Amino acid sequence: MAHFKIALLPGDGIGGEVIGQAVRVLDAVGGRFDHSFEYSEDLVGGASIDAHGVALRDETLEMCQAQDAVLFGAVGGPKWDDPKASVRPEQAILGLRKGLGLFANIRPVKMLPILADATPLKRETVEAVDMVVLRELTGGIYFGEPQRRWEENGQRQAVDTLAYSEHEVERIVRLGFETARARRGLLTSVDKANILDTSRMWREIADEVARDYPDVTLEHRLVDACAMDLIRHPSYFDVIVTENMFGDILTDEASMLAGSMGMLPSASLGASENGSTLGLYEPIHGTAPDIAGQGIANPMAMILSAALMLRYSLGLEAEATAIEDAVTDILAAGHRSADLAGDGDEPLSTEALGNLITDAVAGG
Repeated sequence: MAHFKIALLPGDGIGGEVIGQAVRVLDAVGGRFDHSFEYSEDLVGGASIDAHGVALRDETLEMCQAQDAVLFGAVGGPKWDDPKASVRPEQAILGLRKGLGLFANIRPVKMLPILADATPLKRETVEAVDMVVLRELTGGIYFGEPQRRWEENGQRQAVDTLAYSEHEVERIVRLGFETARARRGLLTSVDKANILDTSRMWREIADEVARDYPDVTLEHRLVDACAMDLIRHPSYFDVIVTENMFGDILTDEASMLAGSMGMLPSASLGASENGSTLGLYEPIHGTAPDIAGQGIANPMAMILSAALMLRYSLGLEAEATAIEDAVTDILAAGHRSADLAGDGDEPLSTEALGNLITDAVAGG
């Protein structure tokens, strides 16, 4: 029997509701494949601010560093949404990325044919969508210095710094090539090289790394053009690699191609050591404070994030596929969450969907 240690960080809003269903599904995986999962849970984000005065405690980070992987819900909400506050819930996820060395965010975006009519786009535009977006996580404008606000001559001033090193760019671009090599062999590197020096350096480094991957086609695309083409012909894309802020924006845009943000998982990975990769796994949908506590949140993005955890951090491919197949099967059977429900559909609760997926995994 294989034993794995998992950190649970539910966070705020619907985070606890959806992470609870992911745990149930993981336990079903354990029963079916003879594994055991040991969970350690702690507060992050707004919940941690209320309890401890900070979004991420040192003790929480140390606990996560001792685990095989981290399942993360979401952080933030109106209660803590003061732009003048020096302590904010989002500092938790930024601190975890930096403290755990998680430099690559992987977001698969695949349209399940059964959901093709759930998007605001035409079926023929989205039905063949199958891409992976790689976002650099620990550099760029979110971490650059100086980053501050001040007043000068009675006027408010602010500065954020967009900074990258060659090492940061090279490692995420190389991961992009490796990912594209295992798929359709097309890598789209997204930048703003007509304006930004960091983007011109990014493009140079991508061209240099490309020499090691003659079997992969590299193309460069400006971020504004990429944003447009994600809507015009999204099925064209195979693997997209880009910097931190561009990736943050483009992945939320791409989420609409899959029917709902409630369907998209993500994996944030560090460097591999001894064949193992510590990762943090989270849905991309955020805390959804408007529906928190109502029991109607879609748990599938969180459950699919757990599947990515099994694949990338624990090396359990068959187990990850079992979860993904279970989600596909319950959707094919006509079951819908509130965010996916169409005319005539009876949306199921968070728990009811979790029950169906758990039973499907357990039953094989």
